[in-house]
Amino acid sequence: MKATQFAGIQDAKARVGQEIGVSDWMLIEQERVNAFAEVTGDRQWIHVDVERAKRESPFGGPIVHGYLTLSLLAKFAQECIEVDGIKLAVNYGLNRVRFAAPVKVGSRVRARFVLGAVDDIPGGAQLVWQAVIEIEGGDKPACVAEMVARWYF
Repeated sequence: MKATQFAGIQDAKARVGQEIGVSDWMLIEQERVNAFAEVTGDRQWIHVDVERAKRESPFGGPIVHGYLTLSLLAKFAQECIEVDGIKLAVNYGLNRVRFAAPVKVGSRVRARFVLGAVDDIPGGAQLVWQAVIEIEGGDKPACVAEMVARWYF
C-alpha cells in the first residue's frame, strides 16, 4: 500500500469527503493477543484461554480485544497518510467508537480512512477521520471509529 501524500492543510481541505487510503491486511495471532493482555492486565479468558474459548465461547475460539483492534488504527494510519512539512502529528482523541463484530484470533484486518473534516487551529489543523477496520471475509466491520488528529506545521 502506498501512502497518500498531503502537501499541507489546503491539500487536506480539498480532500474532505474522500477515501484517503486502505491499509495492508494484518494477521492477528494469539501471541499478539497474549502480549496485549499482559500489557493491559485484561486477561479475560475469551481472549487468552484458547481451549476454554473453543469449548465455551459463542465464537468457537478466542477473540481479539476490542481495544487491541482499536489501537491498530495508529499503525494503519501511518501506512496510509503522509504529510509534507509536518513537525508533529498527534492523536487528539475519538468522538465515537463502535465494535460491530468480533475479530477471531487468526483473522486478518485492515483499515479504511475517509477524511471527514479539516479545521484550522493555531499552528496547524485538526482533522476528523472516519475509520473502519474490516475483517477479511467478514460481512460487518470489526470497528468503526471517528478519530481526531492534529497536525502541526
